[in-house]
Amino acid sequence: MFNVRSAAQSGIRWIMATAAAFMLVACSSTYPPAPTAGAAKDYSYKIGPGDNLSIVVWRNPELSMVVPVRPDGKISAPLVDDLTALGKDPTTLARDIEKELGKFIRDPIVTVIVTTFIGPYAEQVRVVGEATRPQTLPYKQQMTLLDVMIAVGGITDFADGNGATLVRASENNAQYSVRLKDLVKRGDVSANVDMKPGDILIIPQSWF
Repeated sequence: MFNVRSAAQSGIRWIMATAAAFMLVACSSTYPPAPTAGAAKDYSYKIGPGDNLSIVVWRNPELSMVVPVRPDGKISAPLVDDLTALGKDPTTLARDIEKELGKFIRDPIVTVIVTTFIGPYAEQVRVVGEATRPQTLPYKQQMTLLDVMIAVGGITDFADGNGATLVRASENNAQYSVRLKDLVKRGDVSANVDMKPGDILIIPQSWF
């Protein structure tokens, strides 16, 4: 005679075993640990959309002003129309502005100072998932995982911090495991790693 109770108990055991196996797989990372050191020592900031630039033209105060970089990556200034700023460092942009102004004034000397930093989209660091404040951050030289965690307010109570993944765009989207829980909750500085421009940090939700 078919035993309903035994069948139900067997079904429950199977469900529990399957769930346990799934959680075990979910909690174990198949990616190698992220390299501790990785920051480029010769990194040079590149201008991006949303940056504010202070353009100073020596002995020509009427040509000096603060301008925003438009969403298309270009700027407009007195005697300079639609000049591409995206992806250039401030010195390179200053030389390009000098060439444009040289059509109208003799031997212009230009200095470009970035006053608001956002950077190119390709170099921004993105944090998604179970961060307290998921967001996009401008990359800074010698930026570390701990710096990123401070900026986003740490991880939520539902985060699987040690199951987080770092996707490295600069290495053809290579994926590494990072131990956010050890770093943020336990203060284990050995879990801290250098960030690179374009990194994406994915923080999954814990299954238990």
